[in-house]
Amino acid sequence: MTAERLVVIGGDAAGMSAASQARRLKGPDELSITAFERGHFTSYSACGIPYWVGGDVADRDELIARTPEEHRARDIDLRTRTEVTEIDVAGQRVRALDRESGETYWTGFDKLVIATGARPVRPELPGMDAPGVHGVQTLDDGQALLDSLDRTEGRRAVVVGAGYIGVEMAEAMLKRGFEVTVLNRGEQPMATLDPDMGRMVHDAMDGLGITTVNGAAVTAIRTGPDGRVTEVVTDDAGYPADIVVLGIGVEPETTLAREAGLPLGPHGGLLTDLAMRVAGHRNIWAGGDCVEVLDLVAGHTRHIALGTHANKHGQVIGSNIGGGYGTFPGVVGTAVSKVCDLEIARTGLREKDARAVGLRYVTATIESTSRAGYYPDARPMTVKMIAEYRTGRLLGVQIVGREGAGKRVDVAAVALTARMTVEQLTALDLGYAPPFSPVWDPVLVAARKTVAALRKAGAD
Repeated sequence: MTAERLVVIGGDAAGMSAASQARRLKGPDELSITAFERGHFTSYSACGIPYWVGGDVADRDELIARTPEEHRARDIDLRTRTEVTEIDVAGQRVRALDRESGETYWTGFDKLVIATGARPVRPELPGMDAPGVHGVQTLDDGQALLDSLDRTEGRRAVVVGAGYIGVEMAEAMLKRGFEVTVLNRGEQPMATLDPDMGRMVHDAMDGLGITTVNGAAVTAIRTGPDGRVTEVVTDDAGYPADIVVLGIGVEPETTLAREAGLPLGPHGGLLTDLAMRVAGHRNIWAGGDCVEVLDLVAGHTRHIALGTHANKHGQVIGSNIGGGYGTFPGVVGTAVSKVCDLEIARTGLREKDARAVGLRYVTATIESTSRAGYYPDARPMTVKMIAEYRTGRLLGVQIVGREGAGKRVDVAAVALTARMTVEQLTALDLGYAPPFSPVWDPVLVAARKTVAALRKAGAD
């Protein structure tokens, strides 16, 4: 019997999780697996790059879960520094380019996994490709930034963008001894939060010595006689820079898929069914940062680039290819980050998200502490909760605070997935002891206040 041929495009979380899971279920006599990765590294934590750059993680290899050699030892033909340049859907083959030798060749498949990830948003502005301007999407990007820092004599860093990557990279550059300016085109940092919660992040960044400029849209990057970056320019001012880090966000890397005629959603990501099959194609799967997923709260697809989702996608894909069964039902939009000791978390909808899908809602915001107030080292936190008007269904939670704040968002993520009301949330039997929580956990305090807001809104 001839082995089926599986081809995987992309050697990070989704792609190699899929390949590894398929290999667990089927041996090489049943399934041959060829994986293409255009970079040097596989199965690594891109989310850890800011912490490597900042020095919290001492060595790059600590971010690598499984090396190319380890994958090859499991009968996966992994080809690094090899880029797939074309997908021939009808012919069931892909064209690959060996970046070292320049050789191009075709490889046939019976089943195909597309895990091409995301690419950093890089506006087409003057100077954007100048030496000293860096994205941080891959380990290769992180290494290039560190190498650039070693060659940089000045100590002025400008971070463009104030989302998760921008805020984390601002902290990393601060730890590297740079004077840091963050240019944010939005109203407040962390646009994944409502502005009132984002203001707390802004205040914390100011307190750390990070200069944050809101409403600052970059128009150009100026360079010196040597061609290296010297200044980042906005409509209103210029900001001297010896190094520039782009933290504007990412978008799905679906160039290959689009050219192959595969279906894309409104955010540019591949569309799949619950089994992670590309819509309309029985032998093609996709996962990771190149796909759109169902938002279980809003009811439409969205693009969320997170390693947690990518690994789950890969497990589902590999199970289905290997003869098992798996599904990925969707997400509620949970994310957590930090800037120094400030923890930032959110799940579900923001106010503007609720308005965009036509939901009427109420909000409540409370201040509490991570532990009983009398217990040593109790730290403050603020919790904002959003619930649907009349039904009381939980729609979203945002948390900003110190140690012990961020992971409390997981309670809300479970409640959102279960479509609980805020009144049901108040009755949850959460763990309590003074070192861990006040008698009423901050999430439950926010739920009680939201219930009161709903009753008041109904009475008005």
